[in-house]
Amino acid sequence: MLVAENGKHCGEVHILDIGLHKDYLNDLKNKFTLVDKDLIKSIFKPRDQFANKGNFGHALLICGSYGKMGAAALSAKACLRSGAGLLTIHIPKCGYEIIQISIPEAMASIDKNEHINATIPEEISKYTTIGIGPGIGKDAKTKTLLSEIFQQFKKPMVVDADALNIISENNEMLDELPSHSIITPHPKEFERLFGKSENDFDAIEKAVEKAIQYKIIIVLKGHHTFIALPDGCGFFNATGNAGMAKGGSGDVLTGIITAFVAQKYSSEDAAVLAVYFHGLAGDYAASYYSMESMLATDITDCVGQAILSIQ
Repeated sequence: MLVAENGKHCGEVHILDIGLHKDYLNDLKNKFTLVDKDLIKSIFKPRDQFANKGNFGHALLICGSYGKMGAAALSAKACLRSGAGLLTIHIPKCGYEIIQISIPEAMASIDKNEHINATIPEEISKYTTIGIGPGIGKDAKTKTLLSEIFQQFKKPMVVDADALNIISENNEMLDELPSHSIITPHPKEFERLFGKSENDFDAIEKAVEKAIQYKIIIVLKGHHTFIALPDGCGFFNATGNAGMAKGGSGDVLTGIITAFVAQKYSSEDAAVLAVYFHGLAGDYAASYYSMESMLATDITDCVGQAILSIQ
């Protein structure tokens, strides 16, 4: 009922409590779980009132290129809206004014190249996590940068968009990904990475297989986004709507996931939380603007409301 190819046969799915005994439910061994509000509440950590920005991590986003600085801005704002304590954005020279004006809360790290990201940022090990991919393009120098980051940075990171397209053309780079990193392919990117699937069920099983093989978390984006874990389990998300099928929504998700990894959630919990809040923020945005009129920036603007709804 949760896969796209059966959508026209199932309509809208509602989960109802039929009164099964809680001890029975708690003893069930299940491979896949549908994410709901109770699960999110059990994962989410309220802030200590004496916390400071250092408690919530320093994220690095490597995003943008000439003509694609919007992707960097979308990811960065979403990252800050989702709770990262500090954010540095590594961008080409052409994006300096754009980022400084549009995201004043973030720090800018400027690449030596005018139009692309081609040089590794200084002191890369100081960052809690890295999000890379939105808008970076596929230049050979950017490919080298990506490989160098995989070799030097050993903590979990978030890999999306053009970074995934680079990996799909250089498949050996999958082995270089730091353990428990999170990749966020849409169906076409997933196909380019791992080959064609016969159907949605085959794609789900393949996602689980590849998550185990490479010890990574795979966020296979869709209406009910599927999150495959390295232990062979998986989660289906229950928030989100067709209004999110619009350019920039994935860049926003990258920023949200990066923020939760920066806040020292496990990669598994960060992925589940981020996908849920991303979808719920999209639902709030659709209720305000309609699915047709909502923008990716509206999702970011509604992240706060999504988080408040579970507190």
